[in-house]
Amino acid sequence: MNIIFAGTPWFARCALEAIHAGGHEVRLVLTQPDRPSGRGMRLAPSPVKEYALANGIPVLQPASLRPDGRYPEEARAAQQVLRTSPHDVMVVAAYGLILPPSVLEIPHLGCLNIHASLLPRWRGAAPIQRAIEAGDATTGITIMRMAAGLDTGPMLLQEPTPIGPEETAGELQERLAAIGSRLILAALSRLGAGPLPGNPQPDAGVTYATKITRQEGRLDFTRPAADLARQVRAFNPQPGTFTEYRGTVLKIWRASACPGGGLASPGTVLSTDHGTLAVACGSGVLEISEIQKPGAVRLSASAFLKGFSFETGAVLS
Repeated sequence: MNIIFAGTPWFARCALEAIHAGGHEVRLVLTQPDRPSGRGMRLAPSPVKEYALANGIPVLQPASLRPDGRYPEEARAAQQVLRTSPHDVMVVAAYGLILPPSVLEIPHLGCLNIHASLLPRWRGAAPIQRAIEAGDATTGITIMRMAAGLDTGPMLLQEPTPIGPEETAGELQERLAAIGSRLILAALSRLGAGPLPGNPQPDAGVTYATKITRQEGRLDFTRPAADLARQVRAFNPQPGTFTEYRGTVLKIWRASACPGGGLASPGTVLSTDHGTLAVACGSGVLEISEIQKPGAVRLSASAFLKGFSFETGAVLS
């Protein structure tokens, strides 16, 4: 089957690799423009672009696909390329740009999206992180036929998977990427054999996974420790959670919630024993087990505390 693929991050690259290895002809790859990255803030290609270039697949990187948006000329030119590229279907995975109706109408077999949640729960940009943050026990992958609206199209295939009690967003993403790669191959196989019917999404249970900002990573110790432990897992590896002590930003990579805390004010360092940094919260205690100073590597709390000390009664902000 001839395919146009649209995606940007590592999650999308996994699907592209599977489709390409599965014998399908990937005629064109759409991915977001190169972004500044690293300490030197040099322009870097997306993981999807890297794979496409390494395998001789043409790449298109428009800033927009909406002729009524900020880049109308670029959008119209990109749409013309899509219309003239030989293809049967477009596959989309974490692309990051809105596909207007004029694009959705181009492939004669439609546009299929690999979405990392069990729709209609967690429509939107950050379904993996929001599922962990909310304390969901289960998530999964939905293959849907795209329609106008935010992740509102009919569902073609779904597969659930449990969320581990200590699983981070990065770890869960790896498992979901493998499931998504397998399901999109199944969907393409069925589509090649004939019409692939879909089920409309129910109105009940709709939630939205809004994009995560860096500032959301600040830990608010007035909240329950259980909430903060989920936040740490949800924002690992991106954008990371953090707190401050005497003007030094400390990134928190691993933590768990425990009972206790007593009458201590939220943010108070209760203990640095037993290889963890125990901090009082609105309810319960957050035991931090992996931490990082600016410009340094991640360390276990026990290793970190050998070179960093907190005064008695220290308070994190």
